[in-house]
Formats: sequence, structure tokens, C-alpha cells
Amino acid sequence: MNDLVSIIMPSYNTAKFISQSIESVLSQSYTNWELIIVDDCSSDNTEEIVSSFDDERIKFFKNEKNSGAAFSRNRALREASGKYVAFLDSDDLWSENKLEKQISFMELNDFSFSYTNYERIDEDNNSLNIVCSGPNIITKKKMYRYCYPGCLTVIYKRENLEELQIKDIKKNNDYAMWLIICKKYNCYLLNENLASYRVRVKSISHDKFRKKIKSHYDLFRVCEEFNPLKAICFAFRNMWFGLFKKIKYEKELK
Repeated sequence: MNDLVSIIMPSYNTAKFISQSIESVLSQSYTNWELIIVDDCSSDNTEEIVSSFDDERIKFFKNEKNSGAAFSRNRALREASGKYVAFLDSDDLWSENKLEKQISFMELNDFSFSYTNYERIDEDNNSLNIVCSGPNIITKKKMYRYCYPGCLTVIYKRENLEELQIKDIKKNNDYAMWLIICKKYNCYLLNENLASYRVRVKSISHDKFRKKIKSHYDLFRVCEEFNPLKAICFAFRNMWFGLFKKIKYEKELK
């Protein structure tokens, strides 16, 4: 179990958090990885902080102009050369055995697409006492219902997906990737809490309901090329299953 893992990390004005995210990668018990950071023209000192890490496994790229997370993820994916691709946003964290456990889980079961549970934390690393999970197996049908995997937990095999690129949408670009991959592989849950998702007050995850509907509509209309009526139906259905997920798969820590 020594295959290269390419870790995709888009960044934009996360100087306050990115060093912690990088440290959580450096602390991994699984050491054969490359961390591909694509910065989207941050106006803070993100580049300076990344440059302070002296590790040849960390590869830093900077967009010529501010282009959005989808563009940054696409660029990072083009730079990836690992057998596996993992994702970690520049304000989130991994447990130190995350890669080791998940790669082992995939190798032992011959899985090509997997995710894990994750915990929510605040901007000061305090636990919000909520663990998020999902179905043990996410089929294509279930993935279209809702985006169950947290982006920071997903790993997939690049085999047959070397050319993976997504349409340039502002939000839900991680979900757009899962919809492509689920057409080839089911996604399997490693039922352990191995990551921490940072809830930020001003993040795009806290959009109003109308904006959320618009972002889901764009996902299905632009990325999946559904007709307008089908796209809006899938968008509303997606919001409904989002409520279902909160009830069934979001639990308080005991």
C-alpha cells in the first residue's frame, strides 16, 4: 500500500487557516502523497505561508486571474499524477490516519470511490458536536438525490478518470465531480470520523434558500445539461433530500 495520492487543495484568502490544513497533511501516517495547491489570486498572504513549508511534495500554483473554485480544481486535477485523488479544502483538517485507513479500505475491498464521516468545527477549531455521515453505498441514483459525501473526505481512483474536468460553475463544483464519477463507480462509506469541516460565518455554504436553489439548478442545467424543467425539478428534489440527510445522517457527538 504505497501508491501515490494526489491531494487537491484550492485556496482563496485562507491565510488564517491554510497552515493548519497543510500541517494535517504533513502529519499523515501515509506518506506517499503530493499536495497540489492552486491559489485563486488571494489578496492576503496565503502564498507566503505556503512558501514557508519546505517539502518537495507540496506543489503550489497560482492562477493568473481570479477564476473561481471550479477552475482551480480543474487545474489541480490536470497536475495530478497519483493513482488516487483526494480532496482537502484550505480551511479543513484531516485526522493523521485518514489516508492510511481510507486507502487500505479501498484496496482491501477493491473500491474505486469512497468517503468518510466528518465532524464540524468552528473558526477556532472548537467542535460543534455534530458528525455528518451518509449511506453505506451511494449509487448513481442516490448521488443524484443529494450530495452525501463531504468534499474533504472523498478519494477516488484516477484509472478511467484521468481526464476528469468539470464545467465552470461558481458553486457545487465538488458535487459536479461526484456526478461524473458515480456514472462509473458506486461510492462506499468508511464509517469513521476522519476529518474536520470548518464552518465559517461568511462561507458560501451559508447562502440563503433562493441562492441555494439557483446553485443546484445551475449544477443540473449547466453541468448535466438537463432541460430547464428537469433541472428545476432535480434542484427542488435535491433540497428535499438535504432535509432528509440532516435528520438521518447528522448526529450529535456523545
